[in-house]
Amino acid sequence: MRKKKILLLSVSAGAGHQRAAEAIRSAALLKDSQFDVLHLDAMEFVTAGFRKIYTDFYIKLVNKAPALWGYLYHASNEAQSDSTTEKLRRALERLNARSLLKAIEEFQADAIICTHFLPAEMLSREIRKQRLHCPVWVQVTDFDLHRMWVHEHMAGYFAASEEVADRMLENGIPAEKIHVTGIPIMPAFQQKLERASCAPEFGLQAERTTILLMGGGAGLGGLDQVAARLLSQQPDFQLIALAGKNAAALQALQTLALRYPGRLFPQGFTKQVERLMACSDLVITKPGGLTTSECLALGLPMIVNSPIPGQEERNADFLLEQGVALKAYDDISLAYRVKHLLNDTARLSAMRSRAKALGKPDAAARVLAMVTADL
Repeated sequence: MRKKKILLLSVSAGAGHQRAAEAIRSAALLKDSQFDVLHLDAMEFVTAGFRKIYTDFYIKLVNKAPALWGYLYHASNEAQSDSTTEKLRRALERLNARSLLKAIEEFQADAIICTHFLPAEMLSREIRKQRLHCPVWVQVTDFDLHRMWVHEHMAGYFAASEEVADRMLENGIPAEKIHVTGIPIMPAFQQKLERASCAPEFGLQAERTTILLMGGGAGLGGLDQVAARLLSQQPDFQLIALAGKNAAALQALQTLALRYPGRLFPQGFTKQVERLMACSDLVITKPGGLTTSECLALGLPMIVNSPIPGQEERNADFLLEQGVALKAYDDISLAYRVKHLLNDTARLSAMRSRAKALGKPDAAARVLAMVTADL
């Protein structure tokens, strides 16, 4: 009996869409005897110019001109689908979709899951033209719903929250096609991780208050500047600072760590984020859908900083309304919030309990189960 083929389609505009697809793929690989799973990045099949618009230009825009990105986000959400601009956009996408559509046809999937709206929009047209016959599902990767996620002929939609599900309903998606699963995160976040065993792996003291600083973000300056302000104002915690693939930031943090021996622990790119989170009492992060879902899964309170206008602002609003996060506007407000939150143990504990209640660590497995139920 042949394995069922599952195709995952993402877009490398920011890491979240790819990480959600990889989470579903990892959940499927845990059942490796049942599924043949392929994850494709749509940007690997388009022209260099189109890729620059969707990836390079997007990243530059959110970093250098976030207000302009916010305007475009809201304007495109209000745009009429039959407007000239929207017709031109879809025509440009079709011209760039040929190689991707060929790869999709060659794989002969039994089901497709899109973690970005671009491939979902392309495949909606293919279904309408009766050139694609397998079910196509859509996984929204933020605590918000932009109009560009909504397309006809989709088999179903996966929402991060009840509010996103309600927005789907208001946008004309039938109730029976809407499923509140959460945002898929890696299966590692379902593990029962013991702080006492994880902390020594990174040279941390398990019994000491620990903050995890993830990325700098617009308005907060360099990671080393943020870390220096926090460490100089509060003497009683240890700080993990993740620099990712930014070698210069890591070097600056390592230099700063010499001034704070046993308190600052710089980290470059790591695949052990869940183990670092297991050692932490509080996370400082930008409010991306995937990162915040990981924090919720492990019951971690957050201070969110400098959200990108648009989807990250909506994510931040959701987290604040749910009582699992505070918001910092600059490094001064960040230091203030850290100090007062660490001194208010009752509030920190309540935020932790609320985050744990909201977390959906099994989202990827739930998505996979629904997609494959009738295959």
